[in-house]
Parts: sequence; structure tokens; C-alpha cells
Amino acid sequence: MTQHLAAPAAPASGTHTDWWRGAVIYQVYPRSFADGNGDGMGDLDGVRARLPYLRDLGVDAVWLSPFYSSPQADAGYDVADYRAIDPMFGSLLDADALLRDAHDLGLRVIVDLVPNHSSDQHDWFQRALREGPGSPLRERYHFRTGKGEHGELPPNDWESVFGGPAWTRTPDGEWYLHLFAPAQPDFNWEHPAVHDEFRSILRFWLDMGVDGFRVDVAHGLVKAEGLPDIGRSDQLKLLGNDVMPFFDQDGVHEIYRSWRKVLTEYAGERILVAEAWTPTVERAAAYVRQDEMHQAFNFQYLGTHWDAAELREVIDASLAAMRPVGAPATWVLSNHDVTRHATRFANPPGLGTQLRTAGDRALGLRRARAATLLMLALPGSAYVYQGEELGLPDVTELPDEVRQDPSFVRASGQDGFRDGCRVPIPWTTEGSSYGFGAGGSWLPQPTGWGELSVQAQTGDPASTLELYRSALAVRREQPGLGAGDSLEWLEAPEGVLAFRRESFVCTANTTGAAVRIAVPGRILLSNAEVETADGKVELPADTTVWWAV
Repeated sequence: MTQHLAAPAAPASGTHTDWWRGAVIYQVYPRSFADGNGDGMGDLDGVRARLPYLRDLGVDAVWLSPFYSSPQADAGYDVADYRAIDPMFGSLLDADALLRDAHDLGLRVIVDLVPNHSSDQHDWFQRALREGPGSPLRERYHFRTGKGEHGELPPNDWESVFGGPAWTRTPDGEWYLHLFAPAQPDFNWEHPAVHDEFRSILRFWLDMGVDGFRVDVAHGLVKAEGLPDIGRSDQLKLLGNDVMPFFDQDGVHEIYRSWRKVLTEYAGERILVAEAWTPTVERAAAYVRQDEMHQAFNFQYLGTHWDAAELREVIDASLAAMRPVGAPATWVLSNHDVTRHATRFANPPGLGTQLRTAGDRALGLRRARAATLLMLALPGSAYVYQGEELGLPDVTELPDEVRQDPSFVRASGQDGFRDGCRVPIPWTTEGSSYGFGAGGSWLPQPTGWGELSVQAQTGDPASTLELYRSALAVRREQPGLGAGDSLEWLEAPEGVLAFRRESFVCTANTTGAAVRIAVPGRILLSNAEVETADGKVELPADTTVWWAV
């Protein structure tokens, strides 16, 4: 098999292989991370300039949300050209420089890949529209004739995740499928040209030197034969809770087995990460069998409330599901699609993962800090979303007229408040965009955002930023932390989680009151002040403590 001489991959932490099994991966949402040219939009030069910050934070890898050429109908998840950088973010030369700088700093780089759908401005789709019914290009998407006497009704009853029918009619009378926005037509993965194209795209970026791919809508590529009706009008409630004819079909796994073979042609332990919304963690585990992907996002954990019993159940289920396939569990609390956990935990449970209420800010931050220490203590790999290390809340008071989330515009689909977690992050205490760039910012930042900035928090031992820095440093050095597939639960009062990993113990009090327990060992780190006396420790409300034993 040919070995590609690509740009060198970043060194793993220490000398161990399988770096991804215990990696902490930092998600960069490029348009909101750092603006290098002062136009109000984050870009690759901005990311590149801030790479030393990420190295010093202590993460192992950076995951970049889409930066490809795109009309930006869905913040870059509508790709017009998979081998080009959108001018708003820079150029291929900028991407190359970013990769080289990251690798020089010891950071790996994972990029988003969007294989379920393209932009409606993609050359294939535009040619398919021009050439009309019967065009071979239409076979690479899902074009169908409609139902009804004159084909005036959609081909089936599928609904878009963003609301409304999952079909749009073209002027020539045919309909095309789009599980998301109309500007995002779904590829037909029954067509061999689609397979060939994406294997080529993989090689293009692997040759550039990327260390892996986060695969968007990994569960959505294959549709059930015949595109059958669902027969229900509340389909959005079923998403993630049931196998749908357009999600989590078994045929997707053959695609990822072929992709895994492509990655094995390259040195440096390149990886595939699945964004796979599945009804159970057992279904998610199917994506990370030995010959498929390396990791799958743990959305069950992300949606878990700050409750000891509920957390323990999801932790046990996650570890048990991944163990038979030999894959690491992953843990995540926030990303670019859900309310930041500092706000989610500030509100009563049961409100979902997209909110438009600030809640109790102090309570949310305290719980978020405790939840972070719990997450980073669990066996496997963890994901950190940009700005959570600053304790950023969601911006819940954005005026409707500045919102850009397409699901907000369509209203009847997702809640549409994802803009709140995408507001550009603050770097300095002052300035027109708090150090984000020389100008303004594409979404307005709140007054007082500078108080949460990197500059304001650096050097303050009580800050959330310094808590993250300390936690990642301890995780890197403490035996028992990071990679692994098991833990030993210890006896603990109701509402408290306690577990051991080798010479390490984690205790997390999820209740709203202090709880006394026996001192497990020497305190390594805590998100709040704790006091020990006579072999006992009083864990404050919403507090996680790390111990060396």
C-alpha cells in the first residue's frame, strides 16, 4: 500500500501511541474565535495567531469547524467547494501555515467534513439544475417527481431538521431532498461518484497534513431504500430517539470502513470522529468498531442533567457500550449547536439544550466548573468548546434582527437560538470587540464581556481559565487520568459521585447543600474552597474535588 508523504503530524503528548484515546480536543468555531484582518469575522490568520494560547491551555488537538468555500447559508455547513477556503476565512496558504504552526507547537488539527449534503451552489448541483430531468448529475442527489395529480406534492412526508418539508421543488417540476436547509441538498450515497469524490477529498486534506476529520451528520448519509414515508407529523421529536429512514441506517458503516482504509495509508495516526445522533450509546458504538471511526460524540452525556444518579447511569452506559468495540468514550458539555453549559445548568432541568433565558448566572457557573472537573476525570477523550474555559454564558438577549441561525429564521424546526453560543469570545478587557479583532464583531458582544476575557482571567487563581489550565496540567501528569475504559465507583452519600482510577479519586457533589465525607487522599484540585478536619471533608454544593491517593 502506498504511504503518502504528507506534512508531518503533530507529536502526541508524551511518547504513547493512540493519542486520541485520552486527548483533550478544543473546538474552534473560526468565525467567532479571532479576527486576523479586522473585518469583524474570525479567520484562519486569527486562529493561527492564537495557537500559542491553546498550547499553553494544555489541549492536545484543535478541531476547526468548516472554513470551506460556501455561501454561508448555514455558517459554512453548506459547502460549495471542499478543496477551497472561503475568502472570508483566508486561503489554502493560510491553512497550510496554520497546520505547520500547530504541528510545531505540538498541536494536532482536526477539520470538519460535511458529507451528507453540499451547498446548492456546488458545481454538481448547479449543473444538475441546468441540465434538467434525466441529467446524470441529478443521480448524485435525491431528485424525485412529486405526488399528486400534477406532482405538486413532495415525494414523501419527511421533514427538515430546520422545519418544514425536507423537499424543495425546482422550476422544472422535480423535487430535491434536503434534510436541513433548502440550500443544502443531500448527496445520494448510492452513487459511486459520491464515494469516489469524498475519498479524493479525504486525501486532499490528509496530504495537506490534517490529523483527522470530524464527520458532520455521520448518521445521515444513507437513506432507507425507496425513501418510505414515516407516517407521523411530529418527526422532529423522534430525532435522536428512534431509528429514522434517513438517519442511522446500517449502510453508513460500509462508507466509514472504506474511509478508514484511506487513513491507514498515512503516517501519524489520523482519526475519524463521528457526529452521530443515535437513539442509544450502543448504536453510537457501531460507528467506532475497529475498522471504522476512532471516536463518536457522546450526545447522551451532553444532554444529561447535573444529577448524580443520572450522570452515573450515562457514564456506566457509555463505558459499557464502547468497551466491546475497543473505542474510547468521549465526553462533552458544550458545542456550537447547543446552549453553553454555564447557562444550561443555570436553568431548571428539562428545558432542553437550546435556551433563551439566562437563569441564575452564579449557580450556572459554579455547576459548570464542577461539571468540567468531573468530565475531565472520566476515562477517555474530552472535548472543550471555545470560550467555555472562560466560563462564558450564552448570550440570551440578542435582538432578533441580528440573528443569523437559519433554524431561527425557519422557526418551526430547531429552536433556532444557536447564535447565543456563537458570539465572538473576548480576549482583552477593553476594545471595540474585546480583542477579538481590530474592528467590531459579526454578532454583537454584551457589555461587560471584557470582564470574562482571557486578559482579565489570566493569573487569577480563582478564575475559570486558571481552573482549566490547572485541570489540564494535572490530567496530563497524574497517573490514572486520560485514556482508559473503566473506573471503580466508591460509596458516597446520595447526590455525590465518587470514583477511583488508579491512584486518583474524584468526588462530585451535585446537590445544592454541603456534604461531609471521609477524606480520600491529598487534594489535587477543586472548583471551590474545601476544608478538611479530623479525616473528614465538607464538600460544598456543586463542587468537584480531585484527590491523589
